[in-house]
Amino acid sequence: MRSADIATIVRTALIVLFAYLVLLKFNVIAIIALFAFILALDGIDGFLAVREESNGKTSFAYYLRSALGNEEAHARVKEIKLSLSKRAPHGARIDVAGDRVVEYVPWLLFMFVHIVPMFVVIIIVIRHSFADALMVSKGTSSKMKSGFVRAVYASNASRAGINIMKFITFSYLALVYVLAYPLWIGYVLIGILVAYVLVRGAAEIYESLK
Repeated sequence: MRSADIATIVRTALIVLFAYLVLLKFNVIAIIALFAFILALDGIDGFLAVREESNGKTSFAYYLRSALGNEEAHARVKEIKLSLSKRAPHGARIDVAGDRVVEYVPWLLFMFVHIVPMFVVIIIVIRHSFADALMVSKGTSSKMKSGFVRAVYASNASRAGINIMKFITFSYLALVYVLAYPLWIGYVLIGILVAYVLVRGAAEIYESLK
């Protein structure tokens, strides 16, 4: 099994642990730190896949240069990812599966403890179900052709933005449940995160139907 796939399995297991610790009302600092690590693994498994495909020649510093917008590094990493998607197409699907587990578990968790309304979770599930189904025809986000769609969905800034928003929102919801922080702030954060998710989903669907 590829190291990237192992990283995906690890973060899938850790998000279940995250949910369990929240329900136990464990130390909230440890809970938030664990969630930050889970989100960080999303980028690490991408690096591991690129490094393995390049036979260990790609360093993390080089991969980071690509993520920060260095044109030469970005072009090389994109070339490696396209080669990887052809040689090991299951890897991208495993990564998406891991992404969805990490996405759904916090929403379901906070719905279970009556913080997130059920209709919000329904919106999230419908958005991802249709976007994922349509994007199968495109293979991976690295194959997106529209510049606007790449900026909204596949760019490093967009990926970082959605992960930062998830971290802030779900960390705060943990504070609401464990330490009784004000819920209205949580609702504002939920609204922003859902809007962000829907905009990115609309970009995926638009690209898929072109």
